Amino acid sequence: MKVGALLTSAGINIGLCILFLSFYSVLRKQPQNVKVYFGRRIAEQHKRLRGAFILERFVPSPSWIVRSLQCTEDEILSTAGLDAVVFNRVLVFSIRIFSLAAILCLFGVLPLNYFGQDMQHERIPSASLETFTIGNMKEKSIWLWVHCVVLYIISGVACFLLYMEYKHIARLRLLHLVRTTTNRSHFTVLVRGIPKSTHESFNNAVESFFTTYHAPSYLSHQVVYKVGKLQKIVDHSYITGELFSDL
Repeated sequence: MKVGALLTSAGINIGLCILFLSFYSVLRKQPQNVKVYFGRRIAEQHKRLRGAFILERFVPSPSWIVRSLQCTEDEILSTAGLDAVVFNRVLVFSIRIFSLAAILCLFGVLPLNYFGQDMQHERIPSASLETFTIGNMKEKSIWLWVHCVVLYIISGVACFLLYMEYKHIARLRLLHLVRTTTNRSHFTVLVRGIPKSTHESFNNAVESFFTTYHAPSYLSHQVVYKVGKLQKIVDHSYITGELFSDL
């Protein structure tokens, strides 16, 4: 594989990323997608969105990227929740690890591999990628220790960052549990598809299953039935009530 082909592939991938970001910047502005991207904010404000044709909604804008980079962790926690903070920390951790690996490999490992053999190199754009691998090093080279040191540095930093991130996320999780009010939904599991038994009712089947296999964490249960037309009437009444509440 040639370096020029690798750069071409990288350019195509970067172009696709820009295209997908442009699509996202357009889709997030559409009224029908607001509940997908801003569901929590809509639920807290209890507002009904009214769609109207605005040309600006169909024009990609990179301003949201700048605002997202300027957003603090407390703002993410208050607007999007703890899961968004954890996802953001995962991204930050990945960026740190790959940045460290890129710096060490670019300025430490790749030059050693490229000049590992006493050979006349071609131009870098037309050179084979094998000249940048450890296979291009001399046999019993005195510089092989550099590869080991780089691996140990990356592994050590990764373990340290994982420990720090886990400690930080665990603290945020405990604070979230302390600050939130106790709700039965926090300790409730929805179970569906209970097998029908000819010897006992659904109620007894559920109770016997959880008392047998999950006795330490089982407290009680409530059977919920979804009955065809009656459930549709109840759902329709809820929708009608929401429509009248928005008027």
